[in-house]
Amino acid sequence: MTKVEFWFEFASTYSYPAAMRVERLAREAGVALLWRPFLLAPIFGAQGWTDSPFNIYPAKGRNMWRDMARICEADGLVLKEPVRFPQNGLKAARIALLGTEEGWTPAFTRAVYEANFARQQDIADDAVLGGILARLGLDAGEVAARANTPENKARLKAQTEEGIARGLFGAPSFLVGDELFWGNDRLEQALAWAKRG
Repeated sequence: MTKVEFWFEFASTYSYPAAMRVERLAREAGVALLWRPFLLAPIFGAQGWTDSPFNIYPAKGRNMWRDMARICEADGLVLKEPVRFPQNGLKAARIALLGTEEGWTPAFTRAVYEANFARQQDIADDAVLGGILARLGLDAGEVAARANTPENKARLKAQTEEGIARGLFGAPSFLVGDELFWGNDRLEQALAWAKRG
């Protein structure tokens, strides 16, 4: 079965609606799905950016928030501007990476996005992340300890470097083999491409 790789960053606005629908749409399309957390900071840093382009270019940022409001309303999602933007998704990404091998990454990811963009919670806060893990029936302390091992930190760094090497420049991104689809609005196109085989 052809697979779609869903590359997401927890600080990314457009990754929020993508994460909330990608699993359902992939299942309906009969396409295998891989969840691939990564970090945008190294990509932005290589371009000389020390902040989100939505903050660097205010007109672009205003349009993005209005666009997100339309998208979330259409998808039935709550949208509230985060406590700060962009948030630091490093801890959440390390945790999500662990879950890719254990099957709970989709539920964890959706819960983190809701905490960030619907509940205005600080997703870098250990208590917020621990509460999400506990609601999933996981031992928050044990998961956090494994997420912060040198080995797992290196895995996230390597995964981010892999994404960069494969041409990623933003999130969400969808890879079907070497074919790159960028943006929440390209999800359906990526799935259709994968179905072609």
